[in-house]
Amino acid sequence: MSNKALERIRRKERITEKRDKMLKNDFSAKRATIEEVFDNATFMVIYKLLKKGVLDELNGVVNAGKESRVYWGKDPDDKDVAVKIYLTSSAEFKKGMVKYIQGDYRFKSVKRDTRSLVFTWAQKEFRNLEQAYRAKVNVPKPIVIKKNVLVMEFIGKNGIKAPLLKHVIPEDPDKLYNTILDSIKRLYQVADLVHGDLSEYNIMIWNDKPVLFDMSQSVPSNHPLAEFMLRRDLQNINKFFKRHCVEVCPVNDAFKKVVERNT
Repeated sequence: MSNKALERIRRKERITEKRDKMLKNDFSAKRATIEEVFDNATFMVIYKLLKKGVLDELNGVVNAGKESRVYWGKDPDDKDVAVKIYLTSSAEFKKGMVKYIQGDYRFKSVKRDTRSLVFTWAQKEFRNLEQAYRAKVNVPKPIVIKKNVLVMEFIGKNGIKAPLLKHVIPEDPDKLYNTILDSIKRLYQVADLVHGDLSEYNIMIWNDKPVLFDMSQSVPSNHPLAEFMLRRDLQNINKFFKRHCVEVCPVNDAFKKVVERNT
């Protein structure tokens, strides 16, 4: 066997030893932390991702909401990843999320128990990110989905997430506004999606470019709620940029620009 092949094997063994040592030494502490929020099934999903080498570390929370937590993680190559864990105990899914799943041709015959809805919601965000990423919309790159755990590209550095548009003073607000409108148009025309909850709270600014995120509620363009959601997205973006003295495009005109294809 060549030295190069032996080195690859040894490197893999070192990674495995490091991961197993971490799990052995930190199992109780990590389990206690995770079980404050998550059930045993979720913990086992994380454990399997660690064992498979998708993850090497799971660190602190970088974003917390009623329906999910986003953690800063590392992969075996020491690259930052974001780990979004959807809460299987959250009642919010039954209250407000069914309407975004119903009418989506990609998700038919979904069971109505909370756990099934949560798993579908996680899968939905992964699929939406995949479609947007393939369409070259600036979104976090999806890596893997397993039950209620989504691993994706970390937008930020060293565990510090990129700032929200809400907290940024744009150097060129007119240019940024038009870039976001172009992203909405590409999302609609190429990815066949409407974000559905777009605002200054769901756009990050990284390397001077807007990054759209939080796409679990996003729906295909033929969804019964698509037009309403698209108009709401445009209203939200216009409202924000008006505060920065941008001469925004009226919603009806912006809507036409998004949905009408050039001939």
